Amino acid sequence: MQSQPTNATQAKDRNYMQLGHSLARMSRAIAQTADLCELMKVNLDAMRVLSASHAAQFMTVAMELNPDDADEEQRE
Repeated sequence: MQSQPTNATQAKDRNYMQLGHSLARMSRAIAQTADLCELMKVNLDAMRVLSASHAAQFMTVAMELNPDDADEEQRE
């Protein structure tokens, strides 16, 4: 003899199903966050290279525009 599912059993099954959906959404969100963190790492490395290049350009231009200041610093 098979009994019919009770309201409590149906509610429990519904809650487990909602939990499963929530865990799946959370898993996708975590994967997306990991992808975004990797992209941020790449972007930060590119910014580091760009800032070093700009610093070198600024120092070169400063030495070209102010050769007297550079000569005085080398003498000291």
